[in-house]
Amino acid sequence: MSAKLTIGFLGAGKMATALAKGFIHANLAGADQIIASDPIDAARSAFAREAGAKTTASNLEALKFAGVLLLAVKPDQVADVLKEVGGEFTEKKLLVSIAAGVTLARLEGGLGSGARVIRVMPNTPALVGASATAYALGKNATAEDGRLAQKLFSAIGVAFQLKESLLDAVTGLSGSGPAYVYLIIEALSDGGVAAGLPRDVATKLTAQTVLGSAKMALETGLHPGALKDMVTSPGGTTIEGLHELEKAGVRGALMNAVRAASEKSKKLGQGQ
Repeated sequence: MSAKLTIGFLGAGKMATALAKGFIHANLAGADQIIASDPIDAARSAFAREAGAKTTASNLEALKFAGVLLLAVKPDQVADVLKEVGGEFTEKKLLVSIAAGVTLARLEGGLGSGARVIRVMPNTPALVGASATAYALGKNATAEDGRLAQKLFSAIGVAFQLKESLLDAVTGLSGSGPAYVYLIIEALSDGGVAAGLPRDVATKLTAQTVLGSAKMALETGLHPGALKDMVTSPGGTTIEGLHELEKAGVRGALMNAVRAASEKSKKLGQGQ
């Protein structure tokens, strides 16, 4: 694959840089097979420095170079970028968009009839090679395009192909989810400080606890409830803590957060 694959990033921000580094690290493409376009000098410099790939200020130059285009700009910039490259975008090219809330219909409409498009929702842990990603194929995308997306995004974490109608739920869960987890880490660290621990120790213990718990959930395949019960002894400390969490409605609050963020994603996709 690496001998044939050429990748162009339309936008050279942190997510684009993380993806490029992940693709290179996984030997899916060499640095000489990647280019990123961005009007901002600092963004291009950072991309070149961290990924070791070439950059340009011209989206059309990136389009000409690459067979696969990663659309990595802010949602409100998508229409302008598509308008710029649409006239030169052929059926031989594949567009993979990570622009949140921008639908396949909008992407395809901006590129014209026959455009091969994939919509992707990664999350920020892509920056450390631990992304949770979901993607949906456009009406002209091929099965081979889907396999390529799976291979690319599996290189920076885990990836699942879903119907586009489910991507708003993905946005509310794993797209926004890191912020929920950081809030939990901060709160648990505060609790450790309140109980007498130094701040740096409390934060590291909390972060490692979250990391280890997630690793156990992924590697054992056990239901989270079963893993919770393994920690919860009769009449012990853990059940006391869990009781306080249940009284505070933490479980319901987290469920509501995912649903609210999912609904907001739907509204953003509709231009509201």
